[in-house]
Amino acid sequence: MLKILLAAPLLLFSILSATCQADTARKSWTEADRRYLLDNLGRNRQLLIEETAGLTPAQWTFHESPGRWSIAEIIEHLSYWELIYTREVDVSLRQKPHPEWIAKPDSGYVSFLNEEAPHIARSYVVPLGLNEGRNNMALLLKLRDSAIAYIRTTKQDLRSYYINMDRPNVHQTYINIFGHCDRHLKQIRKVKAHPAYPSK
Repeated sequence: MLKILLAAPLLLFSILSATCQADTARKSWTEADRRYLLDNLGRNRQLLIEETAGLTPAQWTFHESPGRWSIAEIIEHLSYWELIYTREVDVSLRQKPHPEWIAKPDSGYVSFLNEEAPHIARSYVVPLGLNEGRNNMALLLKLRDSAIAYIRTTKQDLRSYYINMDRPNVHQTYINIFGHCDRHLKQIRKVKAHPAYPSK
């Protein structure tokens, strides 16, 4: 009995140590994480280019119905968010890293971005429609290329940097970037599938 009592604290310490190690491993940014971000950011960068290549002014500005966004406005909205997310990453990386913080699961962000329910855009990212689609695209690609170049070479642990404890970490912010683009790629395809969409 005495041996059991003496062994119990040691067993508990071993379990806690294993749990802490698992948490640390789970939260540390890995090469697999890097590849995941690069693959997805590059994938929908290419899809955005393909979906907007060669569009005529009439196609860029076509509206399915009053109140619906044109492709130019969708790209404008995406460029606003890409700029905002870029700033969030910059602010996060200027903070002290917090590898001890427990992040919400990545799956929660992925599920939210993949849900079929419509999302209502915040007022500051509603497109104004004052710029040409190709110019909106140029800004979007400039920001995306900068993000990809950073992720490709960084040595920082992107799962340890947050703006604050209630916000996604930098890795998850990049998930939001490509997940948000995927939502709007579906919207662009819907616009192009409309019966009244201009042929040229």
